[in-house]
Amino acid sequence: MGGSYSLLPREVLGEYQELTFLSKQEILLAYKRFSELLPKEERENACSARVPKSQILTLPELRANPFQHRICRVFSTSDDGDDSMSFEDFLDMLSVFSDSATSDVKSHYAFRIFDFDDDGTLDRKDLEKLVNCLTGQGEESRLSNAEMEQLIQNILEESDIDKDGTINLSEFQHVVSRSPDFASSFKIVL
Repeated sequence: MGGSYSLLPREVLGEYQELTFLSKQEILLAYKRFSELLPKEERENACSARVPKSQILTLPELRANPFQHRICRVFSTSDDGDDSMSFEDFLDMLSVFSDSATSDVKSHYAFRIFDFDDDGTLDRKDLEKLVNCLTGQGEESRLSNAEMEQLIQNILEESDIDKDGTINLSEFQHVVSRSPDFASSFKIVL
């Protein structure tokens, strides 16, 4: 643990604590896990390195997540659009998925993850992709067209307060606020 700490300056560690929902120990563990995703020769400069999406997806915590690609897309600040992550991107992701993050923060990022076309609303296409991610892509688990249409209609009836055919962030947050186990289930623990 001392080795990881020595590569992460005390003042930077303090800043990360202030800017995230993570404890000092969680930040140091995150730094260690992030560093391990890099080639050995890049580990000393982990704070300035980017880890390719393919490496991020090897983390057991993301490997089985049906939204793994969207999670990388939402938290990556890569200008190349390759969904690679810097250490700060990685920390932001872990912070949002931590037990200490507020329900508002979690629901904001959940909305962004579920907004597959990044247009600021959850429309029928987003909801269909969301349902397919949750139910699986196999023939035996795929809903019929009629079942999918009925489910999307039910979701919109329950959530679309202004009846415009889409769910905006405030409508989504309203629905999530009525789900007591949302915050505890929207997490990643290293």
